[in-house]
Amino acid sequence: MCLAVPARVEALDEATAMAVVSLDGIRKEVSTQLLEQVAIGDYVLIHVGFALERIDPVEAAKTLALFAELRAMDGNA
Repeated sequence: MCLAVPARVEALDEATAMAVVSLDGIRKEVSTQLLEQVAIGDYVLIHVGFALERIDPVEAAKTLALFAELRAMDGNA
């Protein structure tokens, strides 16, 4: 099973098509080569080091809330 997670774009390097994204305080560098446009503040779906698509901030918030609920149910909140 594959899972893409939403993350917020914190920084961009257009020359290398790389971005720094943040998810739950964890910052990670990912490739933006698969996206036509991305801007700081956008939410993107991340999978294996690639930003796959831009997503609506409301949808990102819903998904992140669901992940938080799952962590809480597992006792790892």
